[in-house]
Amino acid sequence: MTGREWHMIEYQLRSAGLSRRRFGALSLGAGVISLLPPVAGAAAEVRESEVDVKTPDGTADAYFVHPSRGTYPAVLMWPDIYGLRPAFRQMGKRLAESGYAVLVVNPFYRTKRAPTAAEHADFEDPATRAALMALYDSVTAETAVTDAKALVAWLDRQPPVERKRRMGTCGYCMGGTLTMRAAAAVPDRIGAGASFHGGSLVTDKPDSPHLLVPRMKAQYLFAIAANDDQRQPETKNVLRQAFATAKLPAKIEVYAGTVHGWCPTDSRVYNHDQAEKAWNRMLALFRTALA
Repeated sequence: MTGREWHMIEYQLRSAGLSRRRFGALSLGAGVISLLPPVAGAAAEVRESEVDVKTPDGTADAYFVHPSRGTYPAVLMWPDIYGLRPAFRQMGKRLAESGYAVLVVNPFYRTKRAPTAAEHADFEDPATRAALMALYDSVTAETAVTDAKALVAWLDRQPPVERKRRMGTCGYCMGGTLTMRAAAAVPDRIGAGASFHGGSLVTDKPDSPHLLVPRMKAQYLFAIAANDDQRQPETKNVLRQAFATAKLPAKIEVYAGTVHGWCPTDSRVYNHDQAEKAWNRMLALFRTALA
């Protein structure tokens, strides 16, 4: 390593708050390199596997992916109503390449192992809609809590997970609600949540997710579809008030030109530019909240 490279490393680490004494105590091996921020655009080599997680209600099938070496913050990813499928494995892998140990769960495991929907299923087809809604109804406020506790406990037992750092959770459509229930169920572990075109975040029911905010210790991102905002314009305001009252940071944004479901890469209404914007917002959140 050249003197210039050494000084560049020292500058990076000291800019991150590492003292000269601490810097001097580290070797040029894993000690220094492990503290460097990821290189912009670099993708970590990852390991991936299909796993089964025991819960109070049975066995949840899931996809687990993480960088090949080292320990990293965990992220619990909840799919939309179409369930665990190749698009979400791809998204989980992409997140792992940014330096996270990611568990993508099948939320419908009580009824059916993944895949739980046909490829490119059409929600407008009455039979398909009925089947998907039956799966949706199998996930309740109560099961969301028991699942979150079991899945977080499982992650904490995995060697690639850095247990001294808090976890993140992200969810799409119905998964947005599940992130909030998880953050409230395990507040001492979950430090950040991201909801993409989340549904039923604010309702008039006593178990509405927004009423759980006082139980949370998580910073949040809510990426709201434009047409969802048109239908329920007050949702964003209620969420802002709930997080402000709880003194929790939350970025709540409406994404212009988007339709509900715009983020998954296999969605019929996928909006690449806005999905990338929301993804990068999530990465920024995780970098700060899970540090």
